[in-house]
Amino acid sequence: MWRRHRRDLSARVTGRSQPQLLFSFPFTVHAGLFFLCIQFHSMSSISGPEAQDALFVTDPANKIPPSLARATSRLQFPPSYVIVGVYRLFTDKNLYVPAWQKCQHGVQRGAVVGLIWSFLTFGIQKKFIEIFLANSPRVTGLSNDTMFGYKVPFTVHTYAAVLLLGSQITNILRFFLSRNIRIARERAWDQTVASRGKGPDFWLPYIEEWKVPPRVVVDTWSGRFEKQWLGGIMVFIVKRALLIPFNFYPGVGIILAAWFKALGTAHSLHRQYFAAKKMNDKEIAVFVEERKWDYRTFGFTAALLEGLPIVGLIFTISNRVGAAMWAHDLEKRQHFVAASRSHETAK
Repeated sequence: MWRRHRRDLSARVTGRSQPQLLFSFPFTVHAGLFFLCIQFHSMSSISGPEAQDALFVTDPANKIPPSLARATSRLQFPPSYVIVGVYRLFTDKNLYVPAWQKCQHGVQRGAVVGLIWSFLTFGIQKKFIEIFLANSPRVTGLSNDTMFGYKVPFTVHTYAAVLLLGSQITNILRFFLSRNIRIARERAWDQTVASRGKGPDFWLPYIEEWKVPPRVVVDTWSGRFEKQWLGGIMVFIVKRALLIPFNFYPGVGIILAAWFKALGTAHSLHRQYFAAKKMNDKEIAVFVEERKWDYRTFGFTAALLEGLPIVGLIFTISNRVGAAMWAHDLEKRQHFVAASRSHETAK
């Protein structure tokens, strides 16, 4: 009775009915309560990549031992392994000395051919780009000294010519290094694993970490069509052709190419990890799907460095080092899950 009297009195004083008074109450309070409820609901229904972290954070039965604390923190941000790989390659003599010895002669021969090619073709390529941009400024959005109306500290013709020439020199170096740089990458992986003091018995058979793993389809019609009719070379050519218009914009072409190649690059960098664990195609697909955004962010960062002209070849080696470090931490977590499952079974 007293509460109803207070509501009636409030309505007479303000001249508004009670529902209007409630609506005029500061909106931030109601909005805050609303979003708090949404946040609580999302926290109570974790799925996707968050479920992977919840296995080691929210489950009280899975207490992270001190020996895994640093590895767990690194696993929260997979692109950091790319930086770790660069640092280790440039500071560890056991990594950069064998790699340079294997690639030294190929780099020297490729550099000579690349310099000759640059001297003979730079002017021609720059003139061709000038003619192309002059005939289609509206399509490209570029002019001689501006980009979308903004002044740039260099001529767009020169930038595009240098970028195109850098890509050509990279391919020349890759041609002379083809076999040796592949061996250098594999040795960098092996040396990184050996530096962690781990042997072949360190890699356990695949252990499923999720209680309800995601469903994946390995044998798809698009995959069969790509393997049977297109092939890797044809897909590479098509992607390069589609990205050519974006290469005229500083940084845009490299970023787009890295995004398209993210998952493929990460999958390729962990090829030796999957082989060491003797994982089949289904297990690999499930493992990658459970860590889809981890692999995408790691692969994007790695592909971004590998896409840089000329110096990107160095990062193809350092990325193997970073991938090996990431695989080592992932395997330590596999050991932790296996030990936890054995402990639960023993109970």
